[in-house]
Amino acid sequence: MNIKDYIIQNFKDDSNETIKKAIDDSVKEYNEDTLPGLGVFFMLVWENSNEDEKNTILEKIKSNLK
Repeated sequence: MNIKDYIIQNFKDDSNETIKKAIDDSVKEYNEDTLPGLGVFFMLVWENSNEDEKNTILEKIKSNLK
């Protein structure tokens, strides 16, 4: 099983609160072991976003690269 499938299987039945806590903890602790999981979450969002949503995401990323 690859990392993408593992992350999806691990979180697919979790509540929004559980997923949010996992994201918050990963960001707060800046644990490099959790970065691939955040990447999978981002990939899922990106793949399922329309062009306007993608542009909004890009603007947020760009504005925070200061």
